[in-house]
Amino acid sequence: MNRLLIVAILAISTMPLYAQGQPDSAKLKADAQRVVSMIKGDKAKTEAYCQINKLAEQIGKTDQEKDSKKVEALSRQVFELEIKMGPEYIALANNLKDVDPNSPQGKEIDSILEPLDDSCDNDDDD
Repeated sequence: MNRLLIVAILAISTMPLYAQGQPDSAKLKADAQRVVSMIKGDKAKTEAYCQINKLAEQIGKTDQEKDSKKVEALSRQVFELEIKMGPEYIALANNLKDVDPNSPQGKEIDSILEPLDDSCDNDDDD
C-alpha cells in the first residue's frame, strides 16, 4: 500500500487536530527526512512504525467492510503507537493528510518514507 496513503488514512482516522494551512513543500520534505532519520535511529520507533503500517492496512480493509467499531478500535491502537513515535511524527502525519499521493510532491514524500518501509520488510524476516 502506498506509504503516503497509509499516513493520510491514519491522520484522518486518528487526529482531530486543529486545521492548518497546506504546508510548504520544502518544509514538508525536510520534516519527512527528519522523521525518517529519527525513526531509523531508534529500533523501538521502527517497530512501532511497522505496527502502524500493518494497522493502517487493517483499517483500510475494515473501513471498506463498514465495521466502524473495529475501525475505531484499530485507530485507538494506532494513536497509542503514534504517541510513542513522538510529536514530530504526529505533526508530519497531520500535514500529509492534505497531500495528493499521486502529485509530484506526494511521490517525492513517498520516496523519502520508503526506507522506513524497507526496514519493516527486514523486520518480517526476524
